Amino acid sequence: MIAHKLPAPEKSALFLDVDGTLLDLADTPDGVVVSEATRGLLRALEARLDGAVALISGRSLDSLDALFAPLRMPAAGVHGLQRRDHNGQRSQRALPQRWHAALAPQLQRYVASHPGLELEDKGHALALHYRRAPDMQASAEALADELMTSITEPTRLLRGKKVLEFMPIGSDKGQAIREFMSEAPFQGRLPVFIGDDVTDEAGFLAVNAMQGCSIRVGDGAATAAQHRLDSVADVHTRLQRWLD
Repeated sequence: MIAHKLPAPEKSALFLDVDGTLLDLADTPDGVVVSEATRGLLRALEARLDGAVALISGRSLDSLDALFAPLRMPAAGVHGLQRRDHNGQRSQRALPQRWHAALAPQLQRYVASHPGLELEDKGHALALHYRRAPDMQASAEALADELMTSITEPTRLLRGKKVLEFMPIGSDKGQAIREFMSEAPFQGRLPVFIGDDVTDEAGFLAVNAMQGCSIRVGDGAATAAQHRLDSVADVHTRLQRWLD
């Protein structure tokens, strides 16, 4: 863990990635565990920061709500394609008419014929997980490259930790953070964003441009983040010390 100083909580707006940052990764998206201690930490952060705390996740908003229930926090889902503001107002980017139909059947057939793979259908994104079948990485990446050359709808491919995620072009975590920062109670504060993967890099860049604090969790991969933490446990420890 590399030491770094965060801005005072009362002057900060906190943005947290979920899987790999706030929660330990699991073999499947449904396998993660949210402890009562984690819910308690989030409640304490919301109280101390006057509500200026949001989850910025690749999960859908519905998935986040089910995971953290009964908490319903401001959040960006599907890497910013969905968003819920501090007042509970939900919005989402329009899905191109033929985008889902152009990709889902081919991915479903591929997963059905390769045990250990999982397709997470988020509606606004399709995530091919190979964490339980790491030997399938080369094959999965070859399929992803083939699909990216054949699809006519504007699409981007995010290569995360043991996951290949297809989503329509339209937003990213950086854009979601900028939108939150234009609204109360985030507006006028210094943004702090903690994430763990390549999908969080747009968020780091956005926060850096706003003179905030960006922190990447985990391995030593190249990053735009200013600081690092080693693990999810370190994230919890650092946030608790910040509150104290």
